[in-house]
Amino acid sequence: MAKPKRYAVILAAGKGTRMKSKLYKVLHPVMGRPMVQHVIEQLNPMNLDKMITIAGHGAEKVAEHIGNESEMVLQEDQLGTGHAVLQAEKLLKNEDGTTIVVCGDTPLITSETYQALFDYHEQQGAKATILTAKAPNPTGYGRVIRNDRNEVERIVEHKDAKDTELLVDEINTGTYCFDNKELFEALQHVSNDNVQGEYYLPDVIEILQSRDEKVSAFQTSDFEETLGINDRVALAHAEKTLKKRINEKHMRNGVTLIDPDNTYISPDVIIEQDVLIQPGSIIKGKTSIKAGAEIGPHSEIDHCYVGEGAIIKQSVAKNSHLGDRVQIGPYSHIRPEASIGDEAKIGNFVEVKKSSLGDRSKVSHLSYIGDAEVGSNVNIGCGTITVNYDGKNKYMTTVEDDAFIGCNSNLVAPVTIGEGSYVAAGSTITKDVPGNALSIARARQANKEGYASRIRNQKKE
Repeated sequence: MAKPKRYAVILAAGKGTRMKSKLYKVLHPVMGRPMVQHVIEQLNPMNLDKMITIAGHGAEKVAEHIGNESEMVLQEDQLGTGHAVLQAEKLLKNEDGTTIVVCGDTPLITSETYQALFDYHEQQGAKATILTAKAPNPTGYGRVIRNDRNEVERIVEHKDAKDTELLVDEINTGTYCFDNKELFEALQHVSNDNVQGEYYLPDVIEILQSRDEKVSAFQTSDFEETLGINDRVALAHAEKTLKKRINEKHMRNGVTLIDPDNTYISPDVIIEQDVLIQPGSIIKGKTSIKAGAEIGPHSEIDHCYVGEGAIIKQSVAKNSHLGDRVQIGPYSHIRPEASIGDEAKIGNFVEVKKSSLGDRSKVSHLSYIGDAEVGSNVNIGCGTITVNYDGKNKYMTTVEDDAFIGCNSNLVAPVTIGEGSYVAAGSTITKDVPGNALSIARARQANKEGYASRIRNQKKE
């Protein structure tokens, strides 16, 4: 028997006034990713035949974020959840199969839950299946009322519930599976005869039940994952929940987090076994950290490759490649497009930008390396600056293998420091230095005996 086709409709048209924000509701980030993006990514493993996002306010911005991952339909007038689903009618009406309807502001529902809901719905042969959960405090939620055979009898909104029904703690989460054709046929009969004058999706459940069609309910064991984000308080709660979920996954995979409550790891990060992450660390984007590395305390890594055994302390690195057994920090700043070779050292208060540093090279403290190609086994002394910018254009500095740059040197680009050469401390280098040469570019020292006393006496007068 062929597997039924599967579709998804994501409801993402609400303005989200309780967020009190100019940013469109479903674009508010959770762990660095828009909440609607979490929904899409958790639905992707379902191998859907079609995914449709219903957008309204800020539709252009939503389209920018979801790209080609989902088709998008505009709901010009927000007339309720039933009306929102009806916007997908042209794309889905005549299709056989199962359609899941989810809210774009529920970023915590996992692919495992979606899969279980689909499977249960199809196994039951139901026309509709409600995703339910046991709520610790069901106040405000619609209650799922079951009959003696444990079948769904009706959904009662909190304001309409009787005293006995208010005692029920199984709630409607707002996520459903439907027989696709039955869904769009029933939507034609949904009325807006209510206080809000809107078309509500749960009315489809009543319509199907009035026709003696089977309506089932699948209860997830985790109430928290079904939470919708309606304000900043809920947003913070979702952030905390997802952070805990991600951190626990890494710890179970062999990563040591000294203080998980104060460690932030975004969903796309890949971390190998025996990595140690100290408190206060933030690891974002598509970062990859190899085995045995140590991050933190208080380091921020964003879109970086971090090699095996690397150590990064109290530092910031973004869009860069950090090799095996490098030592970064404390208080270093690795800016975009930097490449730090194996066993290299970037010490305290060093900034590296759009530069490569070869294997075993050192920039130990208080230096700026920008727009530079530095070879292997190079020592760059304290206070060295690559002078790369003339106010209009950027220029390259090249330091070849085994060179030694003395402290407080200025390398005025474009310039090349040859292999094995020495630059004397305090030099301002404006011309190329040949290999194995010693370059001294500083004023001759002159000592004027007794001059300091004359200056002090003048100040007293």
